[in-house]
Amino acid sequence: MIIDFHTHSFPDSLAPRAMEVLKKNCSGLEALSAHTDGTALDAKNKLLAAGIDRAAVCNIATNPRQEANVNSYAISLLSDPFFIPLGSVHPESENKESELDRLLAAGIKGVKLHPDYVRIPLSDGGFDRIFSMLTERGMFAVIHAGLDPVSPDKIHATPDMIKGVMKRHPTLRLVAAHSGGMCLGREVLDTLVDSGVYIDTSLSSVREDEWETLYKLYNSMDGGHILFGTDTPWSDPAREIAFIRDSALPEGLKRQIFSENALELLK
Repeated sequence: MIIDFHTHSFPDSLAPRAMEVLKKNCSGLEALSAHTDGTALDAKNKLLAAGIDRAAVCNIATNPRQEANVNSYAISLLSDPFFIPLGSVHPESENKESELDRLLAAGIKGVKLHPDYVRIPLSDGGFDRIFSMLTERGMFAVIHAGLDPVSPDKIHATPDMIKGVMKRHPTLRLVAAHSGGMCLGREVLDTLVDSGVYIDTSLSSVREDEWETLYKLYNSMDGGHILFGTDTPWSDPAREIAFIRDSALPEGLKRQIFSENALELLK
């Protein structure tokens, strides 16, 4: 079984415009290209064809006005058992507590947060308030970590910031995407191995200059805290699977990464 803990899709009416904007944001990175049209149906078909059994959808509220609509879309995805939708809240929203309650009541157990898209560093108190609310509700968070093309000159979630969050919120279940920090493999290995954070493996296949460091990271940290991810539509799901499947990682660890850890986190 393979559970992809990091995918994206958009409502059918918004997908063309969303993909147009995101493609422009990624235009400077040759390794990233769109592998779906941005809709949930196309994502599902591509992921199933690659051998993925279920997929978390990481929805993002990039401003407070979007929050309710983003969460309504997440809730709508619950109608398809293939998807594990995540909601989102914005650090500056006045409604984030009620939105978390709405998500939890619907059966959604986690949120996606993107410090770079909201232009707020992870160390900001607004995120701390969200993390306290999530901990109180037994919910988890997936965060973008490391470099993002939308903010090439400033990283809003560094390994040091993530370590600080874990110190302030030791019982928080926090998933740092892109192996803890996109393009920051060495810093993640030096900083986060014993921090208690979870990581997902999304976009690892495109980081060829860091492969050795990433495999060392996976072998060094708690094997129960590594989740498989692709970041569809921005990677080839089959290639992301092969990055783990064809590696020299222990077979037991591969099973944990591909599904067992996700099942445990999702209960």
